Amino acid sequence: MTEPETLRHSCAHVLANAILVIWPEAQFAAGPPTSNGFYYDVDLPHRITPEDFERLEKEMLAIVQAAQPFEREVISREKALEMGRSGELAGLGVRSLPSHFKLDIIERIPAHEEITLYRNGSFTDLCAGPHVAKTSNIGAFRLTHVASAYYKGDENNPQLQRIYGTAFATQEELEEHFKMLDEAKKRDHRKLGKELELFTFDEDVGPGLPLWLPKGTVLIEELEKLAKETEFQAGYERVKTPHIAREQLYKTSGHLPYYAESMFPPMELEEEHGGDKNIYYLKAMNCPHHHKLFGALPRSYRDLPIRFAEYGTCYRYEQSGELLGLMRVRAMQMNDAHIYCTEEQFAQEFQAVNEMYLKYFDIFGITRYQMRFSTHDPAKLGQKFVDDPELWKKTEKRVRDVLVSSGINFVEIPNEAAFYGPKIDVQVWSAIGREFTLATNQVDFAVPARFGLVYTNSENKKETPLCIHRAPLGTHERFIGFLIEHYAGNFPVWLAPEQVRVMPISDKIRNYAETIVSELRSFGVRATADLSSEKVGAKIRLAQLEKVPYMVIVGGREETAGQLSLRSRHLGDEGTFTKESFYERLKKEIEQRLS
Repeated sequence: MTEPETLRHSCAHVLANAILVIWPEAQFAAGPPTSNGFYYDVDLPHRITPEDFERLEKEMLAIVQAAQPFEREVISREKALEMGRSGELAGLGVRSLPSHFKLDIIERIPAHEEITLYRNGSFTDLCAGPHVAKTSNIGAFRLTHVASAYYKGDENNPQLQRIYGTAFATQEELEEHFKMLDEAKKRDHRKLGKELELFTFDEDVGPGLPLWLPKGTVLIEELEKLAKETEFQAGYERVKTPHIAREQLYKTSGHLPYYAESMFPPMELEEEHGGDKNIYYLKAMNCPHHHKLFGALPRSYRDLPIRFAEYGTCYRYEQSGELLGLMRVRAMQMNDAHIYCTEEQFAQEFQAVNEMYLKYFDIFGITRYQMRFSTHDPAKLGQKFVDDPELWKKTEKRVRDVLVSSGINFVEIPNEAAFYGPKIDVQVWSAIGREFTLATNQVDFAVPARFGLVYTNSENKKETPLCIHRAPLGTHERFIGFLIEHYAGNFPVWLAPEQVRVMPISDKIRNYAETIVSELRSFGVRATADLSSEKVGAKIRLAQLEKVPYMVIVGGREETAGQLSLRSRHLGDEGTFTKESFYERLKKEIEQRLS
């Protein structure tokens, strides 16, 4: 089976070919595949718009149906430069203008690297490949949109037109892809967050700094409650740390100067006594503060493992162009914890963290996930990674052994570890197949020593503990953004901001409706009453629009019998219940956090 990336890369060549048929003067830069499609950057006097897509797709279809073979050829650097100067590269033959972007690319290819071309029909492109055997293998394709992009991402370079599209082996797969995109638009957490009154952003507060409305705050508190219960059962202790710290703390941890670009600018303050100036930073990570807590008291091997947990607020100065709703923010509340343990305790502690992830996946109905095990690059020791090759090997083996023995789905990614040790990034897929990076589990064998953290071992000698950094629920911001899209705003009862809405059919039943609300709220159910003068049908439509899980309708008959008529978001009209039977059902759903 052809890899999707290979198919889409091939389709990018077909797009460039079609553009040249219509506009022979076009000059091309890069045309790579992406996670869900492809693009090609083109320099062209004509401004391509979606109105041009039908014409372009017609030319592309002719090329696909011609079943042109993709032919690979290795050429010398001199030959490549000659073809670039003659305009043949990314062209349909010799042209009056050179292929100047391709010439620039050739100049940047290392001297020892092989240079290859790919041809289909009369189109020739400088390309490393791979490609499908022939154009007819592309199957189905569609152009999607146009954007602007600077050559090589540098604003000092020419601005090009970036034409996007996607391709699949079959028409059915293509149509399914666009159905998923349509569903993703409906589930967009920014759209639903506004409609459901969960959060807002305000220019006076600042970009990337979300304000949580009451309904969104319910989500935060329910997630914190879940985490605190889970962590308490697992032997964690809760701590609290300040939102700022002196510069020296982050120098000791190693985050300064290397992480400075991701931190808010320093604050220079003059102390009241002594007149000394001190530099403070907003907290970008919780770990240095937790290290200080570990070091605040003498520790024995009998005390270990020590597990400090905190929903600590961190601040990171993300570039404005990278901010995206709740997914990329500048203030984040992190489900953070740090586990200090001996080498002998490591495997059990690391596995327990992984099992916590799996528990959460089950609660939230996450069926598709993958652990990305990031390791170091030996060539970058002392630069990107702490220079201790033996500790890297030993720690990575421990992590790998735990993952293999537990049967967890993982892939190994080289050169992506944290500077202080290997890590796991947790990838999850929502109900509609959208991928999210949700959380992390990291091993730190370096930073505790920088802080002088030690415990007394059984031989009365000092040892440095290992530290596991973990955040199974990531941050409130990103995780809630994920949940909004995963559930399309239809949160399970235990998580829903409003769990029950009671609707009297007339004002005469008002007192009975308020009694039910009062009884529900007495055991912690988030219940309200719609006492408006609207007809019941309108009240139901509003509750459904606002995604309330349960609607309770009461009239004179229900009041006399001490009953209620129940309508649920998913099942519709469920009939008549006694108050007590509904209350018991509701309590069970909430307590067991049923989906």
